Amino acid sequence: MDITRKTFLTSALSGVVLAAMPRFAVAADGALHFKMGFTDPENSNYVQGGKKIASEVAALTDGRVQIDVYGSSQLGNERDMYEGAQIGAIDVPTVVNTVLSGFIPEMIVLDQPFLFDNVDQAHAAIDGKVGKLIEAKALAQGVHIVGWLESGFRNVFSDRPITRVEDFKNFKIRTMENRMQIAAFNALGATATPMAYGELFTALQQRTVDGCENAVGNMLASRFYEVLKNVTYTNHQYAYIAVGFSDKAWSQIPNDLKPKVQEGVRRGVQFQRQLLLDYNAKSVGELKTLGVAFHDIDREAVKNTVLPALAQFRKSMPKPWLDALAEYTA
Repeated sequence: MDITRKTFLTSALSGVVLAAMPRFAVAADGALHFKMGFTDPENSNYVQGGKKIASEVAALTDGRVQIDVYGSSQLGNERDMYEGAQIGAIDVPTVVNTVLSGFIPEMIVLDQPFLFDNVDQAHAAIDGKVGKLIEAKALAQGVHIVGWLESGFRNVFSDRPITRVEDFKNFKIRTMENRMQIAAFNALGATATPMAYGELFTALQQRTVDGCENAVGNMLASRFYEVLKNVTYTNHQYAYIAVGFSDKAWSQIPNDLKPKVQEGVRRGVQFQRQLLLDYNAKSVGELKTLGVAFHDIDREAVKNTVLPALAQFRKSMPKPWLDALAEYTA
């Protein structure tokens, strides 16, 4: 974080957020109260996972640790929540891995497409050595990552059927502002167009872009089916959402309760992961009734077209992180 931004955030967040919060999280009922933030809407499976974490933590600690969950960016966007946690202004941030990699550059290893063939591999990596490497880096930055929610595999949504690599030619696709994702779609012959997520629906309506990529459930949740009628199962990338505690919040939890808080988070994470799978499966059925067609593609052909274009990025990736990831990858 540059000095100017850090100074501004420290002033803004400390002066506004902290002014509205008690110096300590202990309330009149004797319980510790913390705020957990999401950028996703209240009805999303992510926020529901957060609420499950809160209920499990409350039950396991006999009500001594209470977590209030806020969706729809009420506590800020993901970058601001993470920075807020670093200075103690945000208690429990949730941050997608592509945003977190802006703070932990080594996480670029997870931006690589076609790492995993199935969810078991993806879970093993983040719950194992790769997750531990990330957690150590975040801890040095003042954030205790205690679990990983997820948004799962990402697929391509389009205004035309895409069933072959050749179909990507002249296809303008909205991507995240991620160099590796941009290079991957350009290698397929598409025109990668980075764009803020909040601008996407209008861009699709106006045909500024021809499609986008995301988890299949978001086709329904974000109403993309109103302007796009095709989904291609590329399963090209897997997305995680870190759940962390600020140093300030974590230090207030008595040592005897910390393992119970971690267990509550673990239970909530397992709940959300299954909820995501169920929601995606249900979404497919609903989307089909809304006229959306689902297509398979030769994933190996896509992969073999994309990976050579990404070799340049692997050269700068840290070997210990690549080695840890290699234990779980496809």
